[in-house]
Amino acid sequence: KGRRLPGMFGSPEVNFVNPSAPIGTQIVQAAGVAYAQKYLNDGRICAVFFGDGATSSTDFHSGMNFGGVMKVPVIFVCMNNQFAISVPIEKQTAAAKLIDKAIGYGIPGIQVDGNDILAMYSALQDAYDRAKSGDGPTFIEAMTYRMGPHTSSDDPSRYRDDREVKSWAKKDPISRFKKYLIKRSLWTEAKDKRLIKKHDEMINELIVISDNTPEPDIETLFTDVYEEMPWMLKEQLEEVKKFYR
Repeated sequence: KGRRLPGMFGSPEVNFVNPSAPIGTQIVQAAGVAYAQKYLNDGRICAVFFGDGATSSTDFHSGMNFGGVMKVPVIFVCMNNQFAISVPIEKQTAAAKLIDKAIGYGIPGIQVDGNDILAMYSALQDAYDRAKSGDGPTFIEAMTYRMGPHTSSDDPSRYRDDREVKSWAKKDPISRFKKYLIKRSLWTEAKDKRLIKKHDEMINELIVISDNTPEPDIETLFTDVYEEMPWMLKEQLEEVKKFYR
């Protein structure tokens, strides 16, 4: 209902769960979902994505440890973009490589060029096959870089060198894959321009729809929490109603 940050979208139709803002909480949740899938024997697996900063959280430890012990069908994917907001990786962990952390949990760790789409696909396919066969989790460290600021209130020029940013810009995954497809005669510049135009128009249409969508009723702050509202939320809801009258 529009309450989340812009990047925290989800889609129930494809089992893409809305992320939450607290760092690392989704790692424990993913391990629990995968445990349920193993218990139900429904043949599905769970993949969870998080940043390098999350590997220093207690939720990372809990999720990885549980996943490793119970051999649940989950893929842990760390997007190592070199900075936990403004903290460089060497300031938030003493590990030489983040995949070294997987050893203690009995989970195989794979470091991959996160800006290479085909390398990522291959690593995820191997991890998927491993989970499907009942061999448990895989930890993937995707080496990448955050080109822009963490948020609109962030100024990355205060904590990183512009030369480093320019160096990583040459490794842009979209540009790399586009060049690869064109070289293989699977794509053209004309198709690329049409695709960009099509999605620019779609985004502009969605912005208009969003701007014209009314805000959700204040009651949904309480009714959207539990299937059956407990007594304390009912009391809080009544207090809020009185406040807004």
